[in-house]
Amino acid sequence: MFNGIITHTGKIKSIKKNNNNCLLTISSNMIFKKNEIGSSVSCSGACFTLESYRKNIAKFYLSKETLKKTLFKSSKKNDLINLEKSLRYGDRISGHFVQGHIDITAKVSKIIFVGKSWLINFTLSNIYKKHLVEKGSVTINGVSLTVIKMFKNDFQISIIPHTLKLTNLVHLKVKSVVNIEFDVLGKYIKNFIKKR
Repeated sequence: MFNGIITHTGKIKSIKKNNNNCLLTISSNMIFKKNEIGSSVSCSGACFTLESYRKNIAKFYLSKETLKKTLFKSSKKNDLINLEKSLRYGDRISGHFVQGHIDITAKVSKIIFVGKSWLINFTLSNIYKKHLVEKGSVTINGVSLTVIKMFKNDFQISIIPHTLKLTNLVHLKVKSVVNIEFDVLGKYIKNFIKKR
């Protein structure tokens, strides 16, 4: 479990894919202790298990399903990745509860610059719009954000300068692909109502 507050980014050092899985290595300033091997780490929103760590290089194994569902299917060397360690009991929750289970990927459809902040629109199919509400939470590349507006074919979020400075969202352009995780509480409520 994470809360979508990013404090570190890392660069992909290598991404070795075959038909069924992938080995990903990321270089960053995020320090891992020996007892954190096997723990969960959010990598641009996807929950990965830390396989090994040595000299600022973290290694992760990605399954076929993860490659299929996330932006990592098209990732390449030197891509910037948002990183977050899993929560500990007693930690401050500044964002919202994030599982690291990517629902879909989406493309940037528009970027509007408002002072030093950005308004970004993401294309969203109608079948997924039921998972979002205005002023509700959404996770984009692991970052906890608020839905500002809903449109016919997309939704809009606002990113403040502090978030741009600390995350890979500052590198987004029109047609960039991002990982999306809908609010888990909303998903449970939708599922409960559907079964009644």
